[in-house]
Amino acid sequence: MKLDEWEALTVAQVELAAAPDGLRHSALFISIPAGHTVFRMGARPAKIFWVLQGEIRLVRRSRNGAEVVLQRASSGFVAEASLDSPTYHCDAVAAAASRLLAFPINMFRKTLADDERFRAFWMGRLARELRALRSQCERLALHHAVDRIEHYIESEGRNGCLQLSQSRKSWAAELGLTHEALYRTLAALQRAGRITSANKEGALILTLKRANRASHA
Repeated sequence: MKLDEWEALTVAQVELAAAPDGLRHSALFISIPAGHTVFRMGARPAKIFWVLQGEIRLVRRSRNGAEVVLQRASSGFVAEASLDSPTYHCDAVAAAASRLLAFPINMFRKTLADDERFRAFWMGRLARELRALRSQCERLALHHAVDRIEHYIESEGRNGCLQLSQSRKSWAAELGLTHEALYRTLAALQRAGRITSANKEGALILTLKRANRASHA
């Protein structure tokens, strides 16, 4: 990739500045239409992907056929664990038309081995992903839809307020719920005065009432 192209990318995606020259030059742009697959479970990893635009989801199917969302990425790396795995353990699907950077996996591994600053950057990202995964596991261990929704607003929002950056149907999959169950539970929470909702420029904003937030602290 040319230097001017990379500099333009780092204006919008500052973390890309951590990539050293050799890794930058090996990167390729990839466009994925909505609904198309980036890779499938069982395939051998050949690239490491960074999401520039759109949304990529790592998904599996439960025994009853329901979609379970393992990771949702609208910016940054996706499927980081594939770096040290002989095969992918899930599918990666574009939830919206997406633009990715693809780094050859062997070049990526070599850069991590040779470049201390990039290795520190990578370890920092993995630590943040681990914290996010722990939060997701904690949420999915909750038995009731109400608890999952309130946990999500508290942990993924700010000061008990969440601006939803995806459709409610997609959010339901991330919560491990059917979209019908999500709609019913949101309506019940609003009737009970436990949350309020508003729309801002087409985005749903959910706010936990203060008394209810205290129970989640």
